[in-house]
Amino acid sequence: MVTKEQVFDALKHVYDGTYNRPLTELGLVKDIMTKDSRVNLTVVLTEDSETLKSQYRQDVQEGLGRIGIQDVHVRFRTITEAESQEIARRLQEPQGESNQRQQTQSPATGRSELLGRDSGVTFIAVASGKGGVGKSTVTVNLAVSLAREGKRVGIIDADIYGFSVPDMMGIEDRPAMDNNKIIPVERFGVKVMSMGFFVEDNAPVIWRGPMLGKMLRNFLSEVNWGELDYMILDLPPGTGDVALDVHQMIPHSKEIVVTTPHATAAFVAARAGSMALRTDHEILGVVENMAYYTDKTGEVAYIFGRGGGAKLAEELHTEILSQIPLGAPDNHLSEPDYSPSVYKADSETGELYAKMARRIIEKLESQS
Repeated sequence: MVTKEQVFDALKHVYDGTYNRPLTELGLVKDIMTKDSRVNLTVVLTEDSETLKSQYRQDVQEGLGRIGIQDVHVRFRTITEAESQEIARRLQEPQGESNQRQQTQSPATGRSELLGRDSGVTFIAVASGKGGVGKSTVTVNLAVSLAREGKRVGIIDADIYGFSVPDMMGIEDRPAMDNNKIIPVERFGVKVMSMGFFVEDNAPVIWRGPMLGKMLRNFLSEVNWGELDYMILDLPPGTGDVALDVHQMIPHSKEIVVTTPHATAAFVAARAGSMALRTDHEILGVVENMAYYTDKTGEVAYIFGRGGGAKLAEELHTEILSQIPLGAPDNHLSEPDYSPSVYKADSETGELYAKMARRIIEKLESQS
C-alpha cells in the first residue's frame, strides 16, 4: 500500500502560484487517506479558480500515476486566514529553521531568486508541439538577437532528453564553480546552461519525470546567473513533464510557439499553445519556421506548404512574430566565433531575427 510519504514525494513538483513553492512544502496538501491502490486528499487553494482546480486535479493524478496510483480523488477548499498567517510566518523563518521544518514535513526544493516577481527577469518559454520544427534554432537566435539589442540574456536548455543548445552555439567550454554556485558558459553575450554540459560522449539521459523537474529547479537555483533581463527556456516538444514543471514553477512566464507552415505541424503545435492558455500564460506569438526557400536565382518555393503559422496564430489569438526561411547559416570552421546554427547579424535571416527581437522587446516593455 502506498504511504503518505510516497504521496508527498510524488507531488513535490506541484507548485502553488501565489507563493511559488511546492504545495507540499506549504502544507497545502491535507487529509491524505490511502487504501490499497486508492488515494483521497484535499488541496487547499490560495486562489479559488476553476481553471486552477482543473490543473491541480490533472497534476495530482499524473504525479500519483507515476507511482502506480490510478484511483485518485481530489477535494478542494479555500485557504483560511489562520493558514495564510502560518504560511507567512513560516516563510519569514531563518533558513536553518525553515530547512528543519521542511525535513520533518516533506521533501522540498529551495526557491530561486530568479522566480520572484521582483527579480526583474522576463521568462520566455519557446515551445512546439512536435520535434523537428527548429524550436532550438529559434531559441538560440532569438537569445543572441536580444543580446545584440543590448539585453542581458540567459538560456536554459530545458530539453533535457534532446539537449542541443551548446552544440548549436559552438560551445566547447564547460561551466565553472564559484562559491558553490555554477557559473554558466557565456557565448555571443548569452549565458547558457544545459544538460549537455554534464553528459559525456553524447550519452542518453534515462530519467523519470520527477528527476527532470529537479534538474530544471537546479538550473534556476544553483546557478549564478548574475543580472538578467530575459531568460529563454528551450522546452522539450509536446506537453510532458518538463513543460508542466515550467508552467508551475514560472507562472508569470511568456511563451512563443514554433511551427512549420505544414497544416499538421500547426495542428500539433496548437496543443502546446492551448496548454499555455489553460495555465494563464501569455503567448507572445507564433514563429513560422522553414516558411519558404529562396534559391540562388531568387525564386521562392514553399516546400512545406503555406498558411500553417497564420492558422495557428488565429487559433491562439496572437500574432505571427516572424516567418523564417529554410536554410542554414553561412558559417565556416575557420572563423573565431564559429557556430553551426547562429546567424550573423547582417545576414538576411539574422535581420529577421533582429526584427523579431525588437518586436518582442516592444511588446514586453509596453506592458511594464
